[in-house]
This record gives sequence, C-alpha cells and structure tokens, in this order.
Amino acid sequence: MSNFREIKAEELTKNPFTMIGSEWLLVTAEKDGKANTMTASWGGVGVLWGKEVAFIFIRPQRYTKEFIDQSPTGKVSLTVLNPDQKKTLSYLGTVSGRDEDKIAKSGLTLTHQDGVPYFEEGNTVLLCRKLYTQEMKPECFLDKGCDIQWYPNKDYHTMYVLEIEKVLIK
Repeated sequence: MSNFREIKAEELTKNPFTMIGSEWLLVTAEKDGKANTMTASWGGVGVLWGKEVAFIFIRPQRYTKEFIDQSPTGKVSLTVLNPDQKKTLSYLGTVSGRDEDKIAKSGLTLTHQDGVPYFEEGNTVLLCRKLYTQEMKPECFLDKGCDIQWYPNKDYHTMYVLEIEKVLIK
C-alpha cells in the first residue's frame, strides 16, 4: 500500500531549484511492458499553455529517451528521492538499462498509478503526460559559451514539456 497522498501542483512547497538541481529526479517511462529510469538534474516546473508543467532535457544516447519517445501512453514520472539515496541516484544515472536491469539492482520498488511507473521510495512524485518535444539546435544558442561548454560532442538534448497530471507526496 502506498504512503503517498495526492496534492494539487500549486500546493507543492518544495523548492524546485533544490528538488531538481540538488536532490535530482528519476525520470521513468515504460514501453513494451518494461520500465527504464535515469537520473536528471536539469529541468524545471512552471505554467505553460494554461497548464502546470515540468520540463526536462534528455541526451540522445540515453536509453531512457527511447522509453519516453515510444511510451504508448505518453506518460512519464519524475520521482524525487530522499537525500540519503544519492548513491542510488548516482548509480541509476551512470549505468545503462541496456546493459543490466538497473532498476532491480537499485533495490527500489517500481510501482504504478494510472499506468505511470514511479518509485515507492520517493518523497515527491510528479505524474506527467508529454505535451511537446523539441531537439536543441546549435544555431539557437544566443550564448555560444553554453554550446561550447555543455556540448563538445554535439549530442544536443531533447527538451520535453510535460503536463503535471498528479503530484504525490509523503
């Protein structure tokens, strides 16, 4: 049984800079009955098109990107774990699900709500639906230093705008 309770997105009191930039997120999606996850520390939350949204950035070589792109429901979760789980987050961010069943090896408990996979060990979960994707392009950088610093291999992220459909907290 889940220890989560649902709140409205506007009731979320966590600082998004801490939640995303310091605590990190697990981005999780499913395709063909299999889930995959990855750690992310770039993104944000806000309001766009009259909807509460989250936005995340995924590099093309990440295995989880295939799951996000091919999810038949377009559903994605963003799970925030407690700070004492940093070692697990590091593992999930560096090992590819192509190479091993990293979810099983992580010791985390994968569960679902409304067909969206997330982790029971989280303290905050955003259950989301894809609204928009766009590949970043080098010609769009106004500050060319960002391109030089973050994309020496020219492996530009894809940006995903996700509608936050539910927020679960413990």
